[in-house]
Amino acid sequence: MLSRCLRALLFVPTVATALHAQSSKITTYVRYAVDGQTSYGRVVGTTVQQLRAAPWLDSTRTGRTTPLARVKLLAPATPSKVIAVGLNYQTHLGERSAATYPGLFAKFPTSIIAHDENIVLPSDANNAHYEGEMVIVIGKQASNVTVAEAKQYVFGITVGNDVSERDWQKSDLQWFRAKAADTFGPMGPLLITGLNYDDLLLQTRLNGEVVQSQRTKDLIFDVAAQVSYISQYVTLMPGDVIYTGTPGTTKRIVAGDVVEVELEGVGILRNRVTQRAKR
Repeated sequence: MLSRCLRALLFVPTVATALHAQSSKITTYVRYAVDGQTSYGRVVGTTVQQLRAAPWLDSTRTGRTTPLARVKLLAPATPSKVIAVGLNYQTHLGERSAATYPGLFAKFPTSIIAHDENIVLPSDANNAHYEGEMVIVIGKQASNVTVAEAKQYVFGITVGNDVSERDWQKSDLQWFRAKAADTFGPMGPLLITGLNYDDLLLQTRLNGEVVQSQRTKDLIFDVAAQVSYISQYVTLMPGDVIYTGTPGTTKRIVAGDVVEVELEGVGILRNRVTQRAKR
């Protein structure tokens, strides 16, 4: 039987089409494991069609198909860089003024985990928070691109959770452990192309309660602005990801909590929180 999340994901193309009828064809991709093999695939109905490579490199189908219910969904990209934009919704800033340029920080590829994998808080993490976000996946190498050009370099979008330890953010020299600790970057499970990512509803639920809700049109720096700005300083490679910012206020998460981040037309990212024992 399909999980609640997978059942919901089967309706993504219909929802997305209604949201953005003028869009080019909306396509759903996954990275998955089955029978000991890891592959990229295209989701069509209840079937995954295997691809030769990551879809931004080669979207040719191999001819092998697998029922969606049989596969283990993995994070939809294996980025060389994980970049994040902070303070990018006025509701998250509160009374503070918006910056004149995107505030950037880095997470690590080792912080990435998949849908239904556990967020594992370090034993000394006492004030970790969720941050539901839309995540951009880069499709081709981008260096020094203009805002007008930037969308050409975006392959698609997925869902993310920029887990953040607030005490460490305040006390540490940099946000190395506060933002980039292992498992602090849940992402996935679906990668969607052809969708109007500039106006989607982003919601986060903590143990079933809606705790964040805002549309991506309210980003202070939109997708094109972020990609262009980052590319002035760092070369973005295919498969790199950008966490675009979180809205509203956040709350502490503790072992046993379940965090769900849902992006309209894209799907639901669900992770349970655990914590390592002190040694």
